[in-house]
Formats: sequence, C-alpha cells, structure tokens
Amino acid sequence: MLAQQKSEIVSLFNAALAPILEGSGVNANVVLERPRDASHGDVACNIAMQLAKQLKMNPRELATKVVAALLENPAGKHIVEGAEIAGPGFINLRVTAAAKQAVIKTVLAQGAQFGNSDAGAGKNVIIEFVSANPTGPLHVGHGRQAALGDALSSLFGSQGYQVTREFYYNDAGVQIQTLATSVQARARGFKPGDAEWPESAYNGDYIQDIADDFLARKTVSASDGAPATASGDANDFESIRAFAVTYLRNEQDIDLQAFGVKFDNYYLESSLYSDGKVEGAVEALVKSGTTYEQDGALWLRTTDYGDDKDRVMRKSDGTYTYFVPDVAYHIVKFQRGYTQAINVQGSDHHGTIARVRAGLQAVGMGVPQGFPDYVLHKMVTVMKDGAEVKISKRAGSYVTVRDLIEWSGGGDIAKGRDAVRFFLISRKADTEFVFDVDVALKTSDENPVYYVQYAHARICRMLEQWTGDEASLAGVDLSPLTAPSEATLLAALAAYPEVLARAQAELGPHQVAFYLRDLAAALHSFYFAERVLVDDEALKMARIALMVATRQVLRNGLALIGVSAPNKM
Repeated sequence: MLAQQKSEIVSLFNAALAPILEGSGVNANVVLERPRDASHGDVACNIAMQLAKQLKMNPRELATKVVAALLENPAGKHIVEGAEIAGPGFINLRVTAAAKQAVIKTVLAQGAQFGNSDAGAGKNVIIEFVSANPTGPLHVGHGRQAALGDALSSLFGSQGYQVTREFYYNDAGVQIQTLATSVQARARGFKPGDAEWPESAYNGDYIQDIADDFLARKTVSASDGAPATASGDANDFESIRAFAVTYLRNEQDIDLQAFGVKFDNYYLESSLYSDGKVEGAVEALVKSGTTYEQDGALWLRTTDYGDDKDRVMRKSDGTYTYFVPDVAYHIVKFQRGYTQAINVQGSDHHGTIARVRAGLQAVGMGVPQGFPDYVLHKMVTVMKDGAEVKISKRAGSYVTVRDLIEWSGGGDIAKGRDAVRFFLISRKADTEFVFDVDVALKTSDENPVYYVQYAHARICRMLEQWTGDEASLAGVDLSPLTAPSEATLLAALAAYPEVLARAQAELGPHQVAFYLRDLAAALHSFYFAERVLVDDEALKMARIALMVATRQVLRNGLALIGVSAPNKM
C-alpha cells in the first residue's frame, strides 16, 4: 500500500476514535500493519487492544465501535471496502480494488523516482566502506563490503539524504613496511623459499609485478593522489614504499572500476599524523580527564563507557595503538558536519566498536552516542567446479574481487559484475555466505540474478509486440485488473517504497534483493497465468499498463543495487 493511502486510512481511524476518546485524556497512536495471512485482509490494526484497558472497555466492543464509525465515514468509501474484527480485537480492513490499482498510475507518473522519499532531506551521512590496506589486491571480503556499502549509499540517497561515499586508506603502520620489504626483496632477486626471503613478507605474484615495474622506473598514479615514479634503485627503500603503495592503490582502483563502484572521497590514514589530528585527539582526551598513566603507557578509561576493560592508547615505546587514529578519524568525520556515519567492515572489527565510541564520548566534543554506526559482515566462501577455492595465483593467499568478477561472467565483465553485486548483498551482512560461481553462470531459475533480470527482459519482449505509445497509458482504465495473479503483482509494486524505507532504516540492503526476487516471482506467475495482448481492448491496455509499471520498478530496484536491467537475455 502506498504511503498516501496509509495516511488516509490512519486519518479514518483517528476520525472514528475522536468521539470515543473525547474527554478521556487518552491519546491514540494508530499503527497499520500487513496481516500475516493475506486472506485476512489488506491492512491490520490493533488500536482497540491498545486502548481498551485505558478506556475500561472490552477490546472487541471498542473495535466494533471503531469499525462502525470508520465504515460510515464517506471520506473512506474510495479506499476501504470492508472490515472485520478478529481474535481479541484485531481490526482487519479490505482495500478497494481501485485503491490497489492506483499504484500503477503512481509508478507511471514517477518513473525512476518511484520509491524515493525526502525523509532524510537536510541530513548528511558518510558511509565508509572497502577501506582496504594498500598491500595487495581486493579480496572477496572487500567485494562484499563494496556491494553492501554502495547499495546502502544508494538506499540513503533514495530517502533524500546527502551521501558521501568514502574510502579510508590505511597507508601507515607495520603492514606498509612489510609491503615495501617484500617488494625490495623481489627487486633484489629473492623469492619465497629463499633463505634471504623475509619471514613476514607477502608472497603473491603481484609483489614480483611491482618489483619489475619499480626496476623499470615506471610511473604510477591512483585516485586522488600524486603520481609516483620509481627510482629503480633496489636500495632506495623510501622510493620502493611510495611506489608500491601507489601501485596497489591503482590496482584497487581498477578492481573498483570493474565492480562499478565510485567514491566521493579518499582519506589517507597518514594525513591524520601529518596534519596533527592524532596528537590533537590524544591531547583532547588527556584534557578531558579520562586517561591515566600506568606501566609507562597512556590508558583510556573505556570502562566508563561500557567497554569490558580499559584500553592502552600510547604504548611504552611511544607508538599509538590502532584504535587511536580511528578515534581521530571519526572526530574529523563529525567535524566535517556529518550527522550520521556508517562503517561497513568485516566482523573482525567487532572489538573496535566499543573503544572507538568510548573515545568519541570521552573527548567531550558533543559527538552523539552510538556514533558511528557499524555494518559488520562475515566473510565469503567461494565455490567453483564443486570445490572451495582458497587461493588465487594473483594474490597468493586469497580469491580477489577481479577473479570473482571474471569467473562469474565467464569472461564477460559486465555480466560478472551483475552476478557478484547481486549475490553479495543477497544475504544479511552478518550471515555466512557461500558464493557458488557455478550457480552464477547458470541461465535458469536457480540463479537469482538471472531470475530477476529475466523478469525484466520478459516484459520487454512482451511490450515489443505492442505498437502503442506508453504516454497514453496514464489515462487507462485499470478496473479490469481483477485476476489473483494481478492482485499479487499490484501488492508487490505497492510495497516497494516501504521496502526501501525499511532497508535504509535497518541498514539492510539485502532486503532489496529479497524484494526483487519476490517481485520477479509475481511477474513470472502472472506471465504463466494470464495473457497480455488479448482481444479485449480494455483488459489488454490495463495489463500493458501493469507490465510497464512492473518493468519500471524492476529497473529501479536493480539500479539501486548497481545491477543492470537487460532488455534481452
């Protein structure tokens, strides 16, 4: 049911309750739900059960009075067809056929904007995702982050928020030293297994590629960064470090481009140190009185903010623990004017949530509690040819995003991107996921992305046989749409705006994938139950309007999660 129609029904309930509540001091909060069993009606409300005790009335008696007044109201005749009282006092309403059919005209009028709202207008949200260390290619876990983060960003955008997609580069710390050491060893002619090979070095073939280009004195560049030209000197450690980091940032840019993900901003961890942000955060925490010295280290009293134990901020050797720059970074986010910040990260980051939030509360800058929000995802198991794939020649120890896209498309990057994007948001983030490449390659109902895309293509094929003008559909009589499969499809279309609003509020883009599968199922069921281009002109035009509306909503939903809507398959 559309939001405007829900608002009208709530108004009808309030009008029915007004004389009953007059002088009682009791206020009503009417909430509408969808009955679990569709045979019970289209809308359910338990307002009578909520108010009965306060009004000292029997719930069914109260429900009877409300229903009688509601049905007598002439303002509701166009939308409410009937009402029933169930159980201890549930009120179930049946909506008129015209009200259900109205969604078609709404979709046709709004087009690509159908489902969007302005609920978040004026609010700024920053969504950080992927944020991979520039020490190797993006792995499938980063791919899941990319799919989740990009879809979540689109969801917030659909609800009127001003969204910033941000990639945080961890370009400082031990892992960067390890990368440079690995490349230097390769540049000196050593390889894994040699006595001279560093124990902690990265072993993937990509390290040799970086070393070769470094020795060839090539120049590389990356998004939002200055180019790096290699000195070619295997003893020039600083040149190796700068070149290797920029080289891998460029590789990650290529991966993200293949995945169709774009960021609005890139933020370097190293800048937090060079700009004094880390030192500033530590000073603010010390001044707040929430720190103390012990065993030569500086500690933060995170237990005052719900953590299970206090945390070291600065170790006895003078270096900072890893959560300190995270606190500094999120102070920067808050100071940049974001009312909400969301981090899409792997479940291994769970332990950082309490300490980062504690640091932000302790710093005393007015950062709201619960800032930032987190969407934590579990890792992905990749199956191919019936067996688990654990390593990639390219990376040496894991499957890369590029591998997965290439495999899932059978060499077709666009097809592979669609499959990977859809699959990686098709489960709730905190659940384990098995990505079966063999299923992604199937052209059958077993492949969920094919199933949804084929629904769109099927409509396009039907409409090719009609030579009319879609603009003429705005005034079509929709009353002939009374078949059960049509009613199911109409209900599915009307649910789309609510799905988007709920998915955004619950940070759950998987709900969009669930919805698209349900909408595709409703379309396929209709296709096998009814014909569109029938001899009855009125029925034909009504069904064509239904098909055009369904095609539009499929397009909208697929576009939101970054998946194409092909006209032919």
